[in-house]
Amino acid sequence: MTLLAVQGLDVTLAGRTVLADVSLALPAGHLVALVGPNGAGKTTLLRAVAGLVPSTGAVHVRGDALSALPLRERAKRFAYLPQGHVVHWPLPARDIVGLGRFPHGVTDPAQMTGRDIDAVSRAMQAADVVGFADRPVTELSGGERSRVALARALAVEAPVVLADEPVASLDPRHQIDVMQTLRKAADDGVLVIVVTHDLGLAARFA
Repeated sequence: MTLLAVQGLDVTLAGRTVLADVSLALPAGHLVALVGPNGAGKTTLLRAVAGLVPSTGAVHVRGDALSALPLRERAKRFAYLPQGHVVHWPLPARDIVGLGRFPHGVTDPAQMTGRDIDAVSRAMQAADVVGFADRPVTELSGGERSRVALARALAVEAPVVLADEPVASLDPRHQIDVMQTLRKAADDGVLVIVVTHDLGLAARFA
């Protein structure tokens, strides 16, 4: 069964064609590596699939047209992990992960339901960030912040996870940890699409 289907996707930014006639069909339960040189449009493809940049063509997730879905429902279907993981506020790591429940109506981490708390707990355990749940995220190392950002994406509990270079700037051990976490999510039935320049990691995990 196809979970994500894209037909004839075109993206033009600042008068330049970035993507032309991209089509794909992907099932649940897979980790797919998106590889290519800088400037090839990998990040743009992720953002277009999630409806974050204007595009033409068609995107369907679980059989529903992306263009017909309300914004909150789109946010429930796609968990997007961008490059950089920049956080400017000294919030506890647990609260950053709790932001992943925003599509489910959580506007205040202090007012999460039992289901939301369970989702955040599972995501933090999966990303191995429970040990610094109460520490301000601005005091964490780059690798720790990356794992908190990954936990936030997993807390959405979306059927599709879009991860844009999630292992960039991480040491080799944390690269393996992050990819193993994403592989486990795929094994549990999620469709994971990862932009990476590391062909060794792609060959090992995708």
